[in-house]
Amino acid sequence: MPRGVIFDIDGTLIDSVDAHAEAWQQAFARYGYDIGFTDLRRQIGKGGDQLLPIFLSPEALKRDGHAIDQAHGEIFRQHMLPHLKPFPAVRPLFQHLRARGLRLALASSAKADELEAYERLAAVGDLIETATSSADAEKSKPEPDIFAAAMARLRLPAADLIVVGDSPFDAEAAGKIGLRTIGLLCGGFPEAELRAAGCIALYADPADLLRRCDDSPLAVP
Repeated sequence: MPRGVIFDIDGTLIDSVDAHAEAWQQAFARYGYDIGFTDLRRQIGKGGDQLLPIFLSPEALKRDGHAIDQAHGEIFRQHMLPHLKPFPAVRPLFQHLRARGLRLALASSAKADELEAYERLAAVGDLIETATSSADAEKSKPEPDIFAAAMARLRLPAADLIVVGDSPFDAEAAGKIGLRTIGLLCGGFPEAELRAAGCIALYADPADLLRRCDDSPLAVP
């Protein structure tokens, strides 16, 4: 029986995967790199430290990586973030879990200021105990640092926690420190990839998880 839940945000609670991919595409283009939207979208869920080396040579990464990362954040915050929306039933899901005694945390590769905006957008700030961002991790997903930071703040062992995420990187990161992962399909990653990465159950979106919660790994007797 779980005692706590750690939620990813992008693609899990907020419909932001396409927006991040577009922001990355524009950021790369600003420095002369033509990267396909679909290729970028498949990497969303990683922070810049993990995403940039996929597309840049070591020399290009050293020369342009930091500037591209900064440009992505600037473009995303100015042009994408104001238009984002949460997926349906995010706050009711959190209320349902809290009412059953589960402790809740957010864990995202987002920058701290983006994380604050996400909390307001999802309207869950009063329902969580803690939130971890890129500032709390040396490396982003699929490395486990961000989830490990959330687990430490909740002061619960891995056996008492479940992660909810939308990407294979969430499941891979969680699995490295013994955390189980529920996968949501609303981020657009294929069901087969989520299962292969280790997801123990799959749901369409937060609303679907809420509807089926009592028969899910989050069920509390």
